[in-house]
Amino acid sequence: MAELATIARPYAEALFRTGGSADVSAQLEAAAAVASDAQLRRYASNPKVGAAQVFDVLTSVVSTRPGPAVANLLRAVIDNGRLAALPEIAAQFKALVNAKSGVSDATVYSAFDIDAAQLPDVVGALERRFGRKLNAIVVRDESLIGGIRAVVGDEVLDTSVKARLEQMKVALTA
Repeated sequence: MAELATIARPYAEALFRTGGSADVSAQLEAAAAVASDAQLRRYASNPKVGAAQVFDVLTSVVSTRPGPAVANLLRAVIDNGRLAALPEIAAQFKALVNAKSGVSDATVYSAFDIDAAQLPDVVGALERRFGRKLNAIVVRDESLIGGIRAVVGDEVLDTSVKARLEQMKVALTA
């Protein structure tokens, strides 16, 4: 949703200027996970509930206690009625932190589980292919039949059997 991205950008950039770190990113992601709950949003949109009450509920439920910078951001977001934008703020903030550190998030889809001993080799090969350090998350997708599909930002590397079969299908029908 472009509108949420537009709303979230100034908040993410302001928090990043106060000290963008992985710790702050983890605090913000924890708060965003709680803020994405529909029940909390209904509570926050109730006109009888004040911003301080919403802040107290949010911070009491979040798993990682927010530091001063994240707490100030949460207060600003709640005061301005932008609680729905908090997950997008967290995503944009994480992208800023990753860009600063030269790291990218990667989602690796695999037909089979990748065990802990194989994962460093797979990530190393992907880092060489994409030319940057990666934070990889592995997701099992049995529809791939075999191989992997790696998504890094807007780049995709698909070496799955499913993709190869699709390529053969297109070649044969063309």
